[in-house]
Amino acid sequence: MVELKFPEWYTTPMAQVVLVGITCFATVGMFSAVSNLGAGGLSDITLSDTSQGVLYGTFAITGLVSGGISNILGPRITLFIGTLGYALYVGSLWCYQTQGTGWFVILAGAILGVSAALLWSAQGAIMMSYPLEKDKGKAFAVFWAIFQFGSFIGSLIALAINIRSGGLSAVSTSTYIAFLVIIFVGVASSFLVLPPNRVIRSDGTIVKLQAASKPHEEVVGMMRLFKDWRMLALVPMFFASNYFYAYQGAVNTARFDGPTRALNATLEGAGAIIGALLIGYFVLDLKFFHRRTRGYLGLATVATMVIIVWSVALAWQVTFTRADLNSTNYINYHQDNWRGKGALYFFFFFSDACYQALAYWIMSAMTNDPFTLARYAGLYKALQSAGSAGSFGMDAVSTPFLNEHLASWIMMLVSFPLAYLVIRSIKETNYNDEKMDYVDDVKRQAAEEGAAAPPRADSIEKGSVSDREDTQLPAIPPASHALVS
Repeated sequence: MVELKFPEWYTTPMAQVVLVGITCFATVGMFSAVSNLGAGGLSDITLSDTSQGVLYGTFAITGLVSGGISNILGPRITLFIGTLGYALYVGSLWCYQTQGTGWFVILAGAILGVSAALLWSAQGAIMMSYPLEKDKGKAFAVFWAIFQFGSFIGSLIALAINIRSGGLSAVSTSTYIAFLVIIFVGVASSFLVLPPNRVIRSDGTIVKLQAASKPHEEVVGMMRLFKDWRMLALVPMFFASNYFYAYQGAVNTARFDGPTRALNATLEGAGAIIGALLIGYFVLDLKFFHRRTRGYLGLATVATMVIIVWSVALAWQVTFTRADLNSTNYINYHQDNWRGKGALYFFFFFSDACYQALAYWIMSAMTNDPFTLARYAGLYKALQSAGSAGSFGMDAVSTPFLNEHLASWIMMLVSFPLAYLVIRSIKETNYNDEKMDYVDDVKRQAAEEGAAAPPRADSIEKGSVSDREDTQLPAIPPASHALVS
């Protein structure tokens, strides 16, 4: 057994959230970046729809059990398996471009759906359970900004190529290699993530003494999950949370030329980053209000933005239909009538980031237990993916844009009253109901059992992190935060 020692900052919740953000930036973000370059199967609409449908279908099915799998395997192994699917899918796009292997793209899409469900379950558990209750909005903001930065970079590259050449041609081999290298860096970074029994919060508490769950515990946990009225009430919010992507992407493709589509995608990335940071830091984690009040404020903020942004979008949508569109009336960013449309795409994703933040924050306010939150995240992504599959299916059969718009908007509006009911049930803190393990308590118990030297400090108060050096703990790292591998 080799003992690896890490500095204290490495075992903090925010450091782990940043690491997961980097993992998703280098994998999911690069996958989105390649997609923004018009790569592989996207040149064949039928193949693209088929692969996306298969991807989201397997994602939705796997998401129902991915939280339990993550709890059994632990976050590192789960993240590692989850990242591999992104490397395979980008490789399939490269192979399709050079060899025309459409079957490989579909197979890779199916595998990616399974692996993505695992990745997002582990990610959700870390982001929602590791931080203190007062920092959960900020944790989402940091993760989402890092993750979305990958898509933002891809959009900038696509924009530069479009402006220089007037369009996107085949992606070069060197570009694919560069993206795959970054993805494999993300795959490797998954092993840097620590399990919950190795992470110590600033108040001196350990996220959870137990490193992994057991299969029978997960069966019972999943049964309880489907009996929880709060999770059932959040089903519309989960289902709607990605439903609108198909509509927004279809309109972007149908109404704008290549360079302008790339510019809109860049504005989308910027909107997502800014929206996440603003709602995470300045709404959901406002220290001046009680937790339930912050939930109400977040819900009011998101509902107001959704109503305004989608009302503006509706006013534009009623001016055209699919039948009106062709390549002769594309909008270019040099034209005066683009400016409002560009702002609309910025706020589409600004409000999307806030909607996602609210969903994650509500789940994280229901419990601090990482195993329970992994199951929540799995169900969230399962229903989200089911919604995405449905929306892409609607678009694939050329459903009128107005119908897609109204379906997306109405589902979000329906989700708000139900989310309000869940927020009403949120307690000021879950610390009183859930067992909290303090570093000093564990050290004292270890000393009493003769497993370690007595702690150097008598206090077991919150925040006694500074007294952790060089003391062996039975289930967590010592003061130097040793990791046994």
